[in-house]
Amino acid sequence: MSELAVLGGDPSIRVPRDDLFEWPILGREEEEAVLRTMRKPSYLDFETVPAFEKELTDWLGVEHVITESSGTHAVLGAMFACGVGAGDEVIVPTSTYWATCVQAFTLRASVVFADIDPLTMNIDPADVKRKITDRTKAIVVVHLLGYPVDMDAICAIARRHGVKVIEDASHAHGSLYKGRKVGTLGDIAAFSMCGKPLSIGEGGMIATNDTALHDRALAWGHNFRFHPGEVRDPDLLRFAGLPLGGVTSRMHNLSAAIGREQLRRFDERVEEIDAAMNLFWDLLEDVPGLVAHRPPRGSGSTMGGWYNPHGVYQPEKFNGLSVSRFVEAVRAEGFYAATRICIREPLHTHELFHSADVYREGRPTNRHASGNPPQRRGDLPVAESVKAFTVPPFRRYDKAVIEEYAAMFRKVAEHHKELIEGDRGDGSVVLDERGNG
Repeated sequence: MSELAVLGGDPSIRVPRDDLFEWPILGREEEEAVLRTMRKPSYLDFETVPAFEKELTDWLGVEHVITESSGTHAVLGAMFACGVGAGDEVIVPTSTYWATCVQAFTLRASVVFADIDPLTMNIDPADVKRKITDRTKAIVVVHLLGYPVDMDAICAIARRHGVKVIEDASHAHGSLYKGRKVGTLGDIAAFSMCGKPLSIGEGGMIATNDTALHDRALAWGHNFRFHPGEVRDPDLLRFAGLPLGGVTSRMHNLSAAIGREQLRRFDERVEEIDAAMNLFWDLLEDVPGLVAHRPPRGSGSTMGGWYNPHGVYQPEKFNGLSVSRFVEAVRAEGFYAATRICIREPLHTHELFHSADVYREGRPTNRHASGNPPQRRGDLPVAESVKAFTVPPFRRYDKAVIEEYAAMFRKVAEHHKELIEGDRGDGSVVLDERGNG
């Protein structure tokens, strides 16, 4: 087993255990819940979605939860709730999925990107400080892949400047920050529930303890709920019955039916996932250059459902071997690894944020009225240089199998010098169907 498979040896994993990676776990309970909902006289039964919202409110420990059609729309609703509008700016991390920030264009606001921490891969509070101007309306933080952001630092900056904090907690259901649930720490939070730790097919939610923000989020895209029974603000109620955003963003009842069943077992499943993923990384803790993407022990912070788990790759510990060549060798050993799924290219390098005139106004939509300069390649050096790779997303605890996969990564690391000769540099790995490498 010592010769690397990519160089002609036998693969470490002869019988892949993809069953340990399957998510979500769906069973008879979800099937029966969907059938019960389908058999009601109307999909608008005014029962399933409110019940799911109540259960989510209790689970998170917040005052208000609004279910949404998607996580993308949840972020948009949260931005509107915070008063983001024409001429405003929102600060976001450049290493994230586009659905964290492009919605700002809908509100005629602009996006300003901040750099990231090289190990957490989360937004860097020090760079946020440098980017705030009198045009900044909100800071959107992303608990990337479930790793909680340094919320103490971010909230202190926001309070000092009088801006709102929006948590994009789409990856972080169940994650804890110093013992407190992610999604309850800023002014308002948005979650996705499509393929995420709490996965219900399609959907999202907004969570907040601020009644004024709750009312504005409902007014944006929930016309059936925009009435005195749910909205208190008299200024908003002048427009009751018609959505201010001209959209419908409510969750479908079938999604809520699945979600109610998933939520009942969610904490138990997250506990098993956490045990499995921590065992995997504990087994590799002494391998130089492979850094676990997880909070330090004893911090009170956790990774929740470990959405799309990664490790940070330090090429200097591998004699300059590219992460792409490392990943290529891991694939040959039996696990289809990738490099930085969903965050492979920092968003500030994308042309959409430089020249796109989305609304045919004769100028770029992402214009910075505050004087923040356009952000190009080279401006956010950490995000542009950090290297990361995916690891097996264990959803069940099987000690023997976890040890087998960890040994595979150790094997590649220990024989990395043999890979240098065929290294074509980063970007050489074949992309998957979504363009991730």
